[in-house]
Amino acid sequence: MPFTPFHFGPSASVAFPLKKYLDIPVFVLANVVIDLEPLTIMVFNSPYPVHGFFHTLLGGIFIGAIWGLIAYMMKNFLKKIMDIFHLNYNPKLSVMIFSGILGFWFHVFIDSFMHADIKPFYPSSYNPLYQIISTLNLYVICAIFFIPTLIFYIKEVLE
Repeated sequence: MPFTPFHFGPSASVAFPLKKYLDIPVFVLANVVIDLEPLTIMVFNSPYPVHGFFHTLLGGIFIGAIWGLIAYMMKNFLKKIMDIFHLNYNPKLSVMIFSGILGFWFHVFIDSFMHADIKPFYPSSYNPLYQIISTLNLYVICAIFFIPTLIFYIKEVLE
């Protein structure tokens, strides 16, 4: 998705209700971190597909686990950010790795609807989701997800 922030609404709408099982900042930020791959490819004018290996379910396992480990090393910083938003935060390594992987997979899932070069089931080039939803509708859906995210956030802060 060329506008990565559109991933915040859907990812946070998933993470808040599953906070018992997911690390919210790791899951949500995984949906942004993954787009360092296409950004790097575009900036360096690389001959690789814009959405390469990390935009696959297999690649998401590796890079998502690495992201979870990196986030664990930044857990004190993430805690400060969560404190700013008045959200309780109790990071655990296993949950952070799990959240990193699922966050990358969630991003791949969303991007699979609109990018022809996404191969979620690599090494297979099959993408059953491509163009099931129009790009415009996908943007609208992602934007609408900011509403439940805001509701979940307010509910969380008031508890």
